[in-house]
Amino acid sequence: MKTYFITGISTEVGKTIVSAIVTEALEADYWKPIQAGELDNGDAHKVRRFISNSKTIIHPNSYALNTPMSPHASAEIDGIIIDIDKIKSPKTNNHLVIEGAGGILVPLNNTNTILDLIKPNYKIIVVSRHYLGSINHTLLTLKILQEKGLDIAVIFSGDAHPTTEQIIEKMANVRVIGRIEEEPYFDQNVIKEYADKFRDNL
Repeated sequence: MKTYFITGISTEVGKTIVSAIVTEALEADYWKPIQAGELDNGDAHKVRRFISNSKTIIHPNSYALNTPMSPHASAEIDGIIIDIDKIKSPKTNNHLVIEGAGGILVPLNNTNTILDLIKPNYKIIVVSRHYLGSINHTLLTLKILQEKGLDIAVIFSGDAHPTTEQIIEKMANVRVIGRIEEEPYFDQNVIKEYADKFRDNL
């Protein structure tokens, strides 16, 4: 069984949509280690609404923080310090999809970042969305992950931007799973369409 870690080049680039698609495609379990803010409608709630298979188990957050900020700052407001030794991957006999928070260098405390949650055997999917500066953010993210010797692929989200996508693929020499269009909405049917489309490339 494989573990997929979904990260992004920034916040609000489509990690939760990609997490739902991969979870649905593999009928995998899903886990968001750290949720900051939106505790009544967090990413795990959204993934649960998006998927339609009956096999997936949604595992509880290790940390559920009240304020929608960087985890280290949100934890400070809650009067706690995030201890990565307490963030343990759930036991499962199924594939597991793990959704990160923000990008890979988002701080968890004074010494650890999201990158410290990634194990050597994880398959990493980087979600890249086009905006001014996104090439730099994508290449930096990929370079750090490649230096760790990790298995990496990219999913682009949003409207097509061929010159951006081509230069990222060429310069990073990275595998591209596909792109998620700028859909008018996402629901179980749309998620399932992408799951069927991406399954063989995962």
